[in-house]
Amino acid sequence: MPSEGAQRSAGVTHPGDLVRLDYDLWAEVGGRPELVDTTHHEVAQEASVPEATGHLWGPRPHLIGGDYFPTGVENALVGLPVGEDLEREFAPADAFGERDPNLIELFSMHQISRLPEMRKEDAHLDVGTVLTIEGRRGRVVSLTQARVRVDFNPPFAGRKVRGKFKVTEVITEPAEQVRAVIDLQYGRSTEFQVEIKDHVVSLKLPERSKFDINWLAAKPRVIDRIRSQVHPTSVRVVEEYVTPAPAKEPEKPAVPLSPTSESSPAPKPPAPAEARHAEGKHPRSSAKHEPSAKAADGGG
Repeated sequence: MPSEGAQRSAGVTHPGDLVRLDYDLWAEVGGRPELVDTTHHEVAQEASVPEATGHLWGPRPHLIGGDYFPTGVENALVGLPVGEDLEREFAPADAFGERDPNLIELFSMHQISRLPEMRKEDAHLDVGTVLTIEGRRGRVVSLTQARVRVDFNPPFAGRKVRGKFKVTEVITEPAEQVRAVIDLQYGRSTEFQVEIKDHVVSLKLPERSKFDINWLAAKPRVIDRIRSQVHPTSVRVVEEYVTPAPAKEPEKPAVPLSPTSESSPAPKPPAPAEARHAEGKHPRSSAKHEPSAKAADGGG
């Protein structure tokens, strides 16, 4: 039997490995296949599955032996060589389990009408409507004027499942492992700034995650998985709140200066009378002082 090191060098998956996985998963419903999940855009289009806004197609991060798929499906991915296709059918017990009749419950229409989702303006109740009752998600399977029957079994319980899988890569670079963990537990890993220095992992939150209740719920799981996957001495989660710069007041246009403004020389005020006398510019001082006519004639 080859050693674990030899197996890893051969590119075989092991429980706890972070990988990138391509897959298509189908369930048998009424003798016809119904798409459960896929990483291929063209497969989803052919199955007329609505596309979520911002959804990214292609190989996804996956934890081998984790809890994303049912246990039987996860076990089938252990020991899968990288780059090889695996196509397999799973019995209900190895997929989403057998249907449990005890998980089909009856509620009064009054109980259903008091649920938060039924108080919305666009609320609609019909066969197939998904309801959350006491923390459990169930699907309406029948209803009358007074009663609603809800099935809390998993949607594909009791059905055969067929899957096609391919591990395209084992993720070994620490920073990429951190991003894979974020994608698995929360999503939007490309929006995070990830830095690993001196065995310390630093995550800088994107703006939209600072007040996101989903991030608050996912953060403990993200930190726990980073610890077990990357083994850092510590994990730092950085939230930066930048104080916005005050808005600049628009510059006022320059006011044209009038001739009487300070930049033009002001006219000199008229000199006081005393000053004019002192300067010899009084109107009477400019006339020659001559003897009167009587004085010239001898005074008669």
